[in-house]
Amino acid sequence: MKHGWLIVLSILCSATFVRAQAATPAAPAATASAKPQRADVPAPKIDPKTGEPQKAFMDKHARYVERARQGDIDILFMGDSITEGWNTRGKDVWKERYADRKAANFGIGGDRTQHVLWRAMDGELDNIHPKVAVVMIGTNNIGRDASKADPAEDIASGITKIVKLVREKTGAKVLLLGIFPRSDGKDQIDAIQKQQREVNDIINKLDDGKDIRYLDLWEKFIGPDGKNVPDEIMADHLHPGDKGYRIWADAMEPLLNEMMGQPK
Repeated sequence: MKHGWLIVLSILCSATFVRAQAATPAAPAATASAKPQRADVPAPKIDPKTGEPQKAFMDKHARYVERARQGDIDILFMGDSITEGWNTRGKDVWKERYADRKAANFGIGGDRTQHVLWRAMDGELDNIHPKVAVVMIGTNNIGRDASKADPAEDIASGITKIVKLVREKTGAKVLLLGIFPRSDGKDQIDAIQKQQREVNDIINKLDDGKDIRYLDLWEKFIGPDGKNVPDEIMADHLHPGDKGYRIWADAMEPLLNEMMGQPK
């Protein structure tokens, strides 16, 4: 009889362990995959030449995981090259606005929604509890060729998953930025911007007025013609220069301060 109870107890413990694992899904292993990546399914960035996870991506990810282990982050930026650009084209603005505010930049050039989602699941959000996470991602899912863009619904779904994961893992409030306008697509500018706006029209509904706030800076960047981004704001019509980062920081500051509980 005693032996029987031990068997039952063992089964119950095993079931509990399985349920606990299921409640916190891990990021898929960083293995090679030739299959196209969905915008809302976590995946590491793959090098098209080798078919393996891209080394630069994995190296930066490892540095961000290590930074997360150190903790002490009040403002977290997550995104692609536009976010990573705070370290280069926007470094002077960063030094002025964020260097003394315990801010961390987890941007990686070329990232799409699925890559940020994978990074967020694979350690970059562990051991940190920022007051605010600034998230802006999605432009690379559209790119310069509208015919090869991911569906707006899938991109928005990927962004939604990132926002929810940030909230669940860190408790941080999320300042979600709409995708910035780009005008580097030559004869496809209209089609590309239409897709960008479609994504923004979906994700702006995530704003709950409290823990998730949406901010659209489209009109801050677009030129007088309503189509092209001026050279002095984005020299390549995709990545902000110093003036672009100042526009971003100025426009975001009131909401960022509000979310951090600071005077406007």
